[in-house]
Amino acid sequence: MRRAVVDLRSPSPAFRLPDAVADRLRAAALPGWELVVVGEENDALEGSPRGPGPEAMVAVATAEVYFGWGMPAPLFHAAPQLRWVQSALAGTGALLAVPEMRDGPCLFTNAAGIYGPPIAETVLAGVLHFTRALDVAGSLQAEGRWDAAAFGTAAAMVREVGELRVLVVGAGGLGSEIGARFAALGATVVGLRRVPSKGCPSGFVRVAGLDALETELGGADVVVLAAALTGETRDLLNARRLALLPPGAIVVNVSRGTMLDETALYEALVSGRLRGAVLDVFAREPLAPESPLWQLRQVLVTPHVSGVSPRRLWERLAALFLGNWQAYAEGRPLRNLVDKALGY
Repeated sequence: MRRAVVDLRSPSPAFRLPDAVADRLRAAALPGWELVVVGEENDALEGSPRGPGPEAMVAVATAEVYFGWGMPAPLFHAAPQLRWVQSALAGTGALLAVPEMRDGPCLFTNAAGIYGPPIAETVLAGVLHFTRALDVAGSLQAEGRWDAAAFGTAAAMVREVGELRVLVVGAGGLGSEIGARFAALGATVVGLRRVPSKGCPSGFVRVAGLDALETELGGADVVVLAAALTGETRDLLNARRLALLPPGAIVVNVSRGTMLDETALYEALVSGRLRGAVLDVFAREPLAPESPLWQLRQVLVTPHVSGVSPRRLWERLAALFLGNWQAYAEGRPLRNLVDKALGY
């Protein structure tokens, strides 16, 4: 009997495998396969150093397939028969840091595109937070002060989405969702992607390569980091490139914190040159209590939760796994197969 292990019981309610979805996966088990759903918590999302629990270690010992939040190195090393890992995460960095996984024959698929809709809505909401000066409104409300004049100042910089030129760095699945929402509200959307020949997503006026970043930043009212973290995108938005943005620009990061120079961003915001920043990811997580970003009105901080969507997310994750499981069993190509050399 071939074995598949599902290990998705996050201690975070927003990312915990619902019992109904676990039952759906069990009911869809393929003939000749045993599906094991691990009951203990898997806290990979929280970055806990405690490692996988004993139930998971036993379950993977004879597993051919694993479906979890990435895959901790101890679990991978405990699964000599493993042939395919389906991650419920879009990122790949931690897993591909394990040499045996990166260089070995085990297939690795991720959840790219699954989180696109909720993340795109978070990006749109975050930008609206600043273009409609809701940060100003929040400050006035906290003070109990009625001040309509504050919304006509240069500091508030109230704008409509239709005025904006939005630069989406990473015009793949996630970037396409982001661009479509801004385009629907009249914004001009330009995308950057590693391989522009892959096409121009719906709603984008054009797509260029990453080498056009510095040229495109000069006209961007909003820049959104939505690309995969690779050697090419690490430290992508540094102090020099932030300085290329026009006054009043808004910076959004829903990719990885190490793509953005947080110190340079803070200085640009404090100086008043940039209007705001929407940050869901940080170079170090959790964001340290002493970080000055917490106290800055021009920064909207969310704790890496832009992909939260308790109902629809699980529908998409279950469909991805079940479709890939069938394809794997039949020897067909898998959706979201990661190119280990590229890292995504």
